[in-house]
Amino acid sequence: MRIRNLLTVCLLVCVALSLAQPVNADTVETAKADEKPKATRKNDKKDSPWIITPLISSDPKISTAGGAMVGYMHKFDEASPPSIFGAAGTYSTTDSWYLAAFAKAHFGEDKHRLVAGVVTGKINNDYSDFLGSGLNVQTTDSLELFAFRYFYRVSGNWFLGPQFISTNYAISSDNFLSGQILEHIGLIGFKSNGLGLYALYDSRDRQYSPSTGQVFEAHNVAFRESLGGETSFDAYSADYQHYIPHGSGHVIALHAKGRWTDDAPSSGYSSVDLRGYTRGQYLAPHMTMGEADYRYALNDKWGLAAFAGLAVLYGGDRTDESNRYYPAGGGGLFYRLNDEGMVVRADIAVGKDDNWGFYLTFGHGFEK
Repeated sequence: MRIRNLLTVCLLVCVALSLAQPVNADTVETAKADEKPKATRKNDKKDSPWIITPLISSDPKISTAGGAMVGYMHKFDEASPPSIFGAAGTYSTTDSWYLAAFAKAHFGEDKHRLVAGVVTGKINNDYSDFLGSGLNVQTTDSLELFAFRYFYRVSGNWFLGPQFISTNYAISSDNFLSGQILEHIGLIGFKSNGLGLYALYDSRDRQYSPSTGQVFEAHNVAFRESLGGETSFDAYSADYQHYIPHGSGHVIALHAKGRWTDDAPSSGYSSVDLRGYTRGQYLAPHMTMGEADYRYALNDKWGLAAFAGLAVLYGGDRTDESNRYYPAGGGGLFYRLNDEGMVVRADIAVGKDDNWGFYLTFGHGFEK
């Protein structure tokens, strides 16, 4: 069954990447000197700001899902990287779906940055080994999320600013046994609003598919009942990425990430955050992970990728060492959409205990 699923998604890669073409065409080369100026003006074309890419994923949790992302690029000034505004949505063979709208803006000569998004959806889960218990559990997750983050360049490559998150995350069971398990571990979802402080260091050469530089971010979210929520707890996150150029257009990308919680309900716990695992299946108060991603450029448009990583869950009552470590690895290919480095990437990842996944996404795996 697993081999057949992997063969199916390989076919999906070929079909989807053939569709993953940017709306914008490459600018026509300047006309030769002996051509008439009028003809030159007629043949010159500007890149369209619109980008449309398919989105496809497949894993044991929600089976196969397909959808699309539509984005609009805009440069507010010459010193700022391109901003992107867009919407995305998918629908799966298990009747799971989500819709999202997002904005990632750079303005004021890149002194100001803003990230915002709103998501709504319903996910029908079928966990074959829920939280490592060996039991089959079916749940339905309803999600409404709004997030806003603004940060200002305070000095050099350092940015600082506030963030706000509002989430309404409800979990319901699809059968009696699943309901008993969810009730026993207290995994019932939560509704809460949170405020936090966000710090960023960013020396990348470009925002999309960088080839050199580093980025480090650290932030907290204080979810509080006093802000209109139903539960109070704290979450802390840190993320580090390092890009090392290699050879002719190749890149080694290193990534480390951690998330830690204090007094969080089970629904606010940290999850394994590696390709090859379904988010929410393995939970603990704290998570730390590291991965390496090698990107080999075949030419100006196409490239191959290989990656490997390890995530560790800890905290709470996790005493079984075998259920703390979650390795993963895989490979894929990517297609560069434009000169800004935006890519569409297809990956197949494999983890332990028959965990696997296929992902066709906008952008490389862990870049933001």
